[in-house]
Amino acid sequence: MTSDLFSLAGKIILVTGASRGLGRAMAAAMADAGAHVMLNGRDLAALAAASKAISDSGGSVETAAFDVTDEGAVKAAIAGIVARHGRLDVLVGNAGIQHRRPLLDFATPDWQRVIDTNLTACFVLAREAARPMIERRQGRIILTASMMGPAIARPTVAAYVAAKGGLVALTKALAVELAPIRVNVVAPGVVRTPLWVAMSDADRQAMYDQAAQQLPLGRIGEVADIARAYLYCMEQEFGTGIVLTVDGGTVLV
Repeated sequence: MTSDLFSLAGKIILVTGASRGLGRAMAAAMADAGAHVMLNGRDLAALAAASKAISDSGGSVETAAFDVTDEGAVKAAIAGIVARHGRLDVLVGNAGIQHRRPLLDFATPDWQRVIDTNLTACFVLAREAARPMIERRQGRIILTASMMGPAIARPTVAAYVAAKGGLVALTKALAVELAPIRVNVVAPGVVRTPLWVAMSDADRQAMYDQAAQQLPLGRIGEVADIARAYLYCMEQEFGTGIVLTVDGGTVLV
């Protein structure tokens, strides 16, 4: 377990997109700090494996399999969490997808799918999580954006850039409206995660190498680097509407 200087003992936390990659790493870090974490995803086998890994390490965990783009499923899942545990302390909206196409070839349904998963789902999750939090006048909502959108852009990912930029704006709006609930957003840079699985091994490694050469820190991020940023958002008391960029200095250069 981590030091008692930082403890999430007894906290009830829902992490979406937690079956692999960044979501799995942050959920494990939260469990290690004493929280009871609920892992969301659609891949039952991956969820089971992630849950077992956390449980085997001594963490308190359960799974919550639902599609974040299904509004009815989101409502039912959060209501079920509150019914079982009496509250929801933290929502981490992390589920996301990527779709790469040049603008002129980018089909509208693909645009909508990315927006629905990366932006609209976070709006619905935050709205439903806020209901029990407002009653208790406490809670935290942490969303996952990107350095792309609020800070920089790249070709062929227009929907992703738009969605992640929208998450930053949504975070600021919710922080103002929901206080004293803290609402913050983490904006990772290039991180070694399964989000890039659609790329070939050679293309993915070339992207990693090129990014590392351009970064002041000389390497791309690992999921553990980003997980620590979410722990910070839970620990601090006087910050809301924060955009916490964790990108190895990408936006500086």
